[in-house]
Amino acid sequence: MTVTTRPSPTRTVPWTGARDRSRDGLRNRFETHLLTHYGPAWQAAQRSRWLQRRLNSKLTDLAVLKAPTRPDPLSTKAPYTSWDSLTDRSWVGRHLPPVAAPPKDLPAPEKVAELFRREGEGRPCTRSSALLPAFAQWFTDGFLRGHAATGDPRRTDSPHTLDMCQLYGDREEVTACLRTFEGGRLKSRIIDGAEFPPALCADGRITDEFRSIRPVRFDEVPGELLDTLFACGGERVHAHIGPMALNVLFLREHNRVAGLLAAAHPDWDDERIFQTTRNTLIVLMIRVMLEEYINHITPYHFGFVLDPVRTDRGVWHRENWATIEFSLVYRWHSLIPSAYTIAGRPVPLARTIANGRLVVDRGLGPLFEDLSRQPAGLSGLFNTDELLLPIEAHSVAVGRELRLASYNDYRAYYGFPRVTDPRQISGDPRVQEALLDLYGDVDAIDLYVGLFAEEPEPGAIFGRLLERIISVDAFSEALNNPLLSPRLFGPDTFSPEGLRVVRETRSFSDLVHRNLPEDKARYDVSLGRTAAGARAAAAR
Repeated sequence: MTVTTRPSPTRTVPWTGARDRSRDGLRNRFETHLLTHYGPAWQAAQRSRWLQRRLNSKLTDLAVLKAPTRPDPLSTKAPYTSWDSLTDRSWVGRHLPPVAAPPKDLPAPEKVAELFRREGEGRPCTRSSALLPAFAQWFTDGFLRGHAATGDPRRTDSPHTLDMCQLYGDREEVTACLRTFEGGRLKSRIIDGAEFPPALCADGRITDEFRSIRPVRFDEVPGELLDTLFACGGERVHAHIGPMALNVLFLREHNRVAGLLAAAHPDWDDERIFQTTRNTLIVLMIRVMLEEYINHITPYHFGFVLDPVRTDRGVWHRENWATIEFSLVYRWHSLIPSAYTIAGRPVPLARTIANGRLVVDRGLGPLFEDLSRQPAGLSGLFNTDELLLPIEAHSVAVGRELRLASYNDYRAYYGFPRVTDPRQISGDPRVQEALLDLYGDVDAIDLYVGLFAEEPEPGAIFGRLLERIISVDAFSEALNNPLLSPRLFGPDTFSPEGLRVVRETRSFSDLVHRNLPEDKARYDVSLGRTAAGARAAAAR
């Protein structure tokens, strides 16, 4: 991996041991210590509803205000502020301005991608199941989107908010072709007593019924799999088995909730039932995202809750705008296994792509248990499957094309001292040596590489900069949803039945088990590694 680089005063001989935390920042270290210790005190505080709500509001503000609040003065339209850069949301947002002159002699993106190559079978994560990257990909595909028509990384088709377009589609004509227009329901089919989306294709071609749907990379789907594809709103739903399973789950939940509303309100027409059901599912998804997903990826003792009234007071309540930095943060390729264990047998990652047959044949409950019992990969370098290395190279190339500032510049922007030595990034000698060999100088490290080179804190899943960018953008992205406005968050928007569904839903397990009419068994469904999952992994 060694390349010729300019000499650097920061080059040192790596040593084996813990990461040098001297550049974490005193305040950052204090806050992390406080939130990751004193468990009994945090548990006691959360037993008081009054105190929990105030802590929830204060800690949410603390997370979001680690970076300047929106509106950002820049987008990818130009390196200066203009009316278009503040209002034309077809451009991608950005936090830092483009650099005038990137460092010279940067290694080629293809060379950098070798930093990510998985060694052997890869390293498993001790905390997370394979359901974690599946959900993360599914929900971010709804708003971290490119521009399908042009392929220009500066442009986007994103709605810039969580609207579940991966289920409902991003255009009226797509939504219309997925609806039955009876009882607020989405089209579906029953296979052996289980509900699934309709087939997108017949005889290898998209049917006239669904001609408005434009799946990404449709021309690369093997011919024998075309008729297994689901008709779904999301253009990337068929990326692999995880997002496909999640779309099936939320389709079932939509039709279940629509049935509840239709029974409770016989005077409502199809349109009102559909729109109220969609409102309900969007907020239901946000609640699960916040209370299970966010609480899982943070190593804190405090558990965040969805509380629109208390969290709708911050200076960070501004219109959402997805940024290129947020998009790069969510490329968790190292978490994706090289093979999924389905029904006790390994299925290579490549065979799970665009293969709806796997979902139908395995069944939703057993498949979610399979994902929950398999460990996710460990986040970091040297742990991405070969199949995904071109995407790693592309991510580096996009960062350079948009002239993103360096990893160190983003550390400073998000409230961390700049690193001066690779030992302050990771205690792993391989990572230290690889960064020096490729870049020579820590100030030259690409943002995308630095995000995944950082060694997580004990008990954490991601490095500190990546975790902070997630907390800043994820909280503000989700909690700025218009449906969470205190004026809207009530029975007039969701119906009493829809609001009850939201309030009673706390986990993926809740969602899965109430949507298995064909199967009354109980399954392990969790983003975290359960005891049963650990035993199953050990047996394999």
